[in-house]
Amino acid sequence: MGLSSKNTIASPSHILPSIAAFASLSITFVIIYKVDNFAAQTKTVAGHNLEPTPWHLFPPKTFNEQTRQVRNYKILHCSYLTCGYSSNDDESDLLLSRSTKAKASGKKCPDFYRWIHHDLEPWSRTRISTTHLKEAREFAAFRAVIVGGKLYVDLYYACVQSRAMFTIWGLLQLLRRYPGMVPDVDMMFDCMDKPSINRTEHRSMPLPLFRYCTTEDHFDIPFPDWSFWGWPETNLNPWDEEFKSIKYGSQETSWSKKAPRAYWKGNPDVGSPIRTELLNCNHSRKWGAQIMRQDWAEEAKGGYEKSKLSSQCDYRYKIYAEGYAWSVSMKYILSCGSLSLIISPKYEDFFSRGLFPGKNYWPISDTDLCPSIKYAVDWGNAHPSEAEAIGRGGRDFMGSLSMDRVYDYMFHLINEYSKLLDFKPVRPSSSLEVCKESLLCLADAKQRELLERSTAYTSPSPPCFLQPPDSNFINNWIQKKKKTIKDMEDMKLKG
Repeated sequence: MGLSSKNTIASPSHILPSIAAFASLSITFVIIYKVDNFAAQTKTVAGHNLEPTPWHLFPPKTFNEQTRQVRNYKILHCSYLTCGYSSNDDESDLLLSRSTKAKASGKKCPDFYRWIHHDLEPWSRTRISTTHLKEAREFAAFRAVIVGGKLYVDLYYACVQSRAMFTIWGLLQLLRRYPGMVPDVDMMFDCMDKPSINRTEHRSMPLPLFRYCTTEDHFDIPFPDWSFWGWPETNLNPWDEEFKSIKYGSQETSWSKKAPRAYWKGNPDVGSPIRTELLNCNHSRKWGAQIMRQDWAEEAKGGYEKSKLSSQCDYRYKIYAEGYAWSVSMKYILSCGSLSLIISPKYEDFFSRGLFPGKNYWPISDTDLCPSIKYAVDWGNAHPSEAEAIGRGGRDFMGSLSMDRVYDYMFHLINEYSKLLDFKPVRPSSSLEVCKESLLCLADAKQRELLERSTAYTSPSPPCFLQPPDSNFINNWIQKKKKTIKDMEDMKLKG
């Protein structure tokens, strides 16, 4: 007799679907795990999987606005799949750039562009090797490589806020503005406010590191800062828009009706002795100054409505004081058209070397701070026409620094730097290509709005003409500037 149906082994028609379902779930789990793991290791310009720079710690970025699966998809899609499907707009731009090359050279660059040669002079004889870059990497937040008109980025650390994203966007816009003209290049960048390549310590082997500022004691190469394309964390618009807004706001009140005091508003709690001392000058009658403490946390809650730069130009005098190190605020203060009182700056960005005391600003001594501010205010109130002219000189200087000129400076700096490389730049194996679409893909709504508004288009003319190196010009400029500052300080001593 055969076995009863109760004891019969299950037929393959029942077990195979179960095995298939289990296998499918296992594969799905493995795929999800692999994708999740891969995405978690992918570094992006938005800061995914990046730790803060060890030389300036700040809270790591968090990305909790999406589910893990959606976030993983976005990271992988933006990082690996977007640039291959980017638009073909650049093809027409490239054709236009070729016709642009055939035209006569542009007009002469502003004199302060000559500092490009000065900044790169340390490598004029030794040139820049892969060893230089390898050593510079120890101080860099990211590496930017341009090959064949495409940008590749190798990320090491997360820059504070959106500095990396907007700096890299600036490089992409340079490629769009002068397509086919930007040479192959390999650069190391840091995004913090304090130079790190000291001339004494690194004298035997200067390291080429780009950042937003430098000093006479450092080799760091100044590059236009991120805020020229916008600063979403503080509601600052792209530079051309912000300058027009500040200028318009400053003209709503005539010079005679502006408050006859010096004004400063900022955060004094950044480890800055100058800003700490500045608090002692907060007395309108005694020192002629109004010093306001900025609470960024409270300002952020209010959408920075009380910090609009266009509404801070109702004073005849505006004070610039460096913070922890270099401060991005100088260009906005100068744009007011008020007489800018600049307190003995230690740090220089790419354009500040073009400023001249008595023409664009009034120098303030950091060793006699409050009396120096008082003297400048008293002098300005006694000489209103001269004070207004100097303030207007600062605003006119910043007005001449349009984004066209910013891109020209970037172009010449990168072009001259590329001539010093003793190797042919190639795409690093650990880097990712970055294009307009991939960066916009990773941006949040506010970032994307500013990025799109700061999009560059192909220039109808070539960059301005960069004059050849002239160390005598630089040295004479420095000495003339120092003498003028001393003469203006002597005016105060003579009463």
